[in-house]
Amino acid sequence: MGLFSFLKGSPDAKEVETPAPPDPRTATHSDPAALAPREHASPFVPPDAWNTDALTAPVPEASGDGPQIGPVDAAVTAELQPKVVEAVKTVFDPEIPVDIYELGLIYEILADADRRVLVRMTLTSPACPSAQQIPSEVRYKVKALPGVTDAAVEIVWEPPWDKDRMSEAAKLQLGFF
Repeated sequence: MGLFSFLKGSPDAKEVETPAPPDPRTATHSDPAALAPREHASPFVPPDAWNTDALTAPVPEASGDGPQIGPVDAAVTAELQPKVVEAVKTVFDPEIPVDIYELGLIYEILADADRRVLVRMTLTSPACPSAQQIPSEVRYKVKALPGVTDAAVEIVWEPPWDKDRMSEAAKLQLGFF
């Protein structure tokens, strides 16, 4: 028997077949296991009606003045903020297994009377390899929320991010305690 006999299979070895999971595309109604919804690891519960147009909308033109929203409306901000936080908690830094809200990257969530939302956030460093992906994902997920007419993300560097901005849950998950 050679060192790499496992690549060709061994004539002495008995093959053990494991059944393949059912394919939901070809499953019949008599196979309820194949049609059962899969469990999701995320505690996020999607709203009843997504604004799917937000996912295909073009990225707004960059203006020198930053994202535009009208005067902040405290009542609209208070109404939308929990929904925005819930959506933002589904955005993860690909290098860190903690969502960006728990990492402390979200500094401020504001909304105006026209239900336009502005998220002020930072990144873990100015050289973050996900500097394009993370803000775009935040914008699209916030804009897709029911009741939000538009969304903008503003990247800010003051105050600079450090690990003290992380929640205790994030610090525990990353082993900082």
